[in-house]
Amino acid sequence: MTDMANDTAAQAPANFQSDAARRHLARRYAKERRFRLLGLGAVLVAVLFLIFLLSTVVSQGIPAFTSYSLSLTVDVPKDEVDPEGTGDPAVLRRGDYDLYLKQALADALPFKIGRKERRLRNGLISSGAGLFVRDAVIADPTLMDGPAAYSVPLSDFADLYFKGLVTDREIVPVNGALSVVSQDGSEIALSSSSDDFSGVLSEVRDHLVALAEDQRGKARLSQLSERALSADLADYQRRVADATGEEQKRLTNRIARTQQDLDAVKARIAAMVKQAEAFDLQAETVGGDFELDDQIPSYLIDINGGVVRLTEVSATGAKGEVLVPLASDADVAAGDWVLNRLVKPQSSRKLSDKEIAWLDQLNEQGLVSNGFNTTFFSAGASREPELAGIWGAIVGSFLTMIVTLLLAFPLGVAAAIYLEEFAPKNRWTQLVEVNINNLAAVPSIVFGLLGLAVFLNVFHLPRSAPVVGGMVLALMTLPTIIIAARAALKAVPPSIREAALGVGASKIQAVFHHVLPLAMPGILTGTIIGMAQALGETAPLLMIGMVAFIVDIPASPLDPATVLPVQIFMWADFPEVAFQQKTAAAIMILLGFLIAMNALAVVLRKKFERRW
Repeated sequence: MTDMANDTAAQAPANFQSDAARRHLARRYAKERRFRLLGLGAVLVAVLFLIFLLSTVVSQGIPAFTSYSLSLTVDVPKDEVDPEGTGDPAVLRRGDYDLYLKQALADALPFKIGRKERRLRNGLISSGAGLFVRDAVIADPTLMDGPAAYSVPLSDFADLYFKGLVTDREIVPVNGALSVVSQDGSEIALSSSSDDFSGVLSEVRDHLVALAEDQRGKARLSQLSERALSADLADYQRRVADATGEEQKRLTNRIARTQQDLDAVKARIAAMVKQAEAFDLQAETVGGDFELDDQIPSYLIDINGGVVRLTEVSATGAKGEVLVPLASDADVAAGDWVLNRLVKPQSSRKLSDKEIAWLDQLNEQGLVSNGFNTTFFSAGASREPELAGIWGAIVGSFLTMIVTLLLAFPLGVAAAIYLEEFAPKNRWTQLVEVNINNLAAVPSIVFGLLGLAVFLNVFHLPRSAPVVGGMVLALMTLPTIIIAARAALKAVPPSIREAALGVGASKIQAVFHHVLPLAMPGILTGTIIGMAQALGETAPLLMIGMVAFIVDIPASPLDPATVLPVQIFMWADFPEVAFQQKTAAAIMILLGFLIAMNALAVVLRKKFERRW
């Protein structure tokens, strides 16, 4: 009876309306909600990181798609360049076009300067600007019949200045009239009818206080390193007393190196503290006649068609250096003169105040223009940022991808057809399949080492050539194509094969006439994805020397070349800001190619896929 009662109790239906069941159900629903929220949060975090990455690349790369150029009227003397009037390009190339450009630039800025200033003035235009004049003359020799207008690129920092990436410019409000008290050559004294310069003194004081605080902050950070080094030194000194032999020697050397590092950090901290005290002292003395140095934001005055850089300032007057000569010494009414502040001090930027004043003069004359940067899409590598382009890398990438496709696609598809349709199922084919799957996970640099050891050192193929890069990338892409092609072949229903064989087709006819056409969309998708992966590879190409500095555009797969990812790698290592912009712009181009290739794969799959 007891057993029957227990069986009856065990078979009793569960009470889902009880409080315990409702609590359990509520906990389960709460877990599901938390899981959904965690998944949504993970997706949002990934999207935010992607947006941050793309916005950073785009914001840095967009300025590289435009460039500023200078229009100059250059007189190329025909009697010097081509006295016989042959028009032969070989003769025209020998002209000293840089000399003619410098003379034209001197005519555009017609004021007397010294030798050092002339070097600064000539540096406003690109070092390769003469090549643009030469190419224009070769294309049209009639330009030598008289002065003609030529558009030449500015230097990289001049271009960055007009893009607002060298320093910010702010206008300081002024109220009074300004008069020239005295002028002696490059020095000038100015007087204001109001306390227009008192605001300058206040800004200078605040800037000095900020510099002092910045030095103290750096000193506090260095003190953390000092404490860490002191702790390490005490630990080594404690351990060396009990050590013997090689361990004692090693600890002794480490003590010496740590002591040197500690002394260097202490000296750096002392220098920072001393500099902070000097800034504090300068800030306390601001007032009266205060001298402005290169560590203080520059103040430029536009007056009477000239430009004056303030070197000393008081509440109502100032002294300065004439950067652009004044047209006259006449007094200027309130509102007819402008006080500009260049936020970044002269010591912290590559362009001096003189160069900025000269660039402003050229811009006011209407000689500076902004346009699409065709050089970026038509030139090869260059040490000068304003002359560097990606066309050489694009052509190299195209030639490399052609070699990769011609090798990897037929071999990969043939191997997939054999393994899937004809190969016997035994341990050897299983071993091959396992190794193909493993090769798909091998780091790409291993294929680069293979190319270096075999293609270069054994077969002595040309280094840094697209043919070698294509062979290396073909080896890397083969496993991807084989796996994708086998999956596409396997997806074709067996009924297709059976129907073809049933009407008398041979095995080869069934595969090539019926199975392969139906599997081709999947094969093409896998091939395009593999090619997109190869297009973005850098490591294997570095191993075979495609990191070389290549100026000329390659004409064949045997010519030295580089590829777009390697070009990006090289530019990213350059410290110039202009190269950082070009790096971001090249990344945008590469991403565009990769997105286009993946989109093509999706379109092909949607267009040709069959539903069984």
